[in-house]
Amino acid sequence: MEQQSHPYGPSVARLVDEFAEMPGIGRKSAERLAQYVVNLKKPAAARLIQAIDAVKRSIRRCEVCHTLTEAETCEICSDPRRESSLVCVVEQPRDVISLEASGVFQGKYHVLHGCLSPLNGIGPEQLTLDSLVKRVREQGVTEIVMATNPTLEGDGTALFISNLLADDNVRITRLARGIASGSVLEFANKEMLADALRGRQSF
Repeated sequence: MEQQSHPYGPSVARLVDEFAEMPGIGRKSAERLAQYVVNLKKPAAARLIQAIDAVKRSIRRCEVCHTLTEAETCEICSDPRRESSLVCVVEQPRDVISLEASGVFQGKYHVLHGCLSPLNGIGPEQLTLDSLVKRVREQGVTEIVMATNPTLEGDGTALFISNLLADDNVRITRLARGIASGSVLEFANKEMLADALRGRQSF
């Protein structure tokens, strides 16, 4: 993308362009964020830079469920009170945060880091499907809750996983359709997610 000019100069123009690349950030929001950074005092700017640097240095994928964590294994996977036999499959780490806010689910998670989207070049090999199958076959998983987003790609991914595990002795359920078709888990309120988890259905 060609960098747009900015009256403050090329460094601010570059900053605006970088912010505009973020999901959900339009040009006007990018301008406001850049203006905020420009007006920061140097100590505050240094803290922001240090915080970003610390995140990039310390955050990794959990070796079990693939959510984001600072340890080799995330807190949920390490918690002996959680049901290891019950695994909720989600598309992104932020979906784990949304579902945890409902306070209902007591199992563990598996993060795919995307969904199948052939038009965007995302196939099974780009997702953490091999790891999911291994968990089911080696760790005594008895139920998989499909919590992919109720979109064409999300439903297609859920169906693919269901077929992948068709010969395994595991129950596959999905969230109740209190989550409207075409919506995204990240934006559902916690009551809606709690109802969807309680009312999960066979896939």
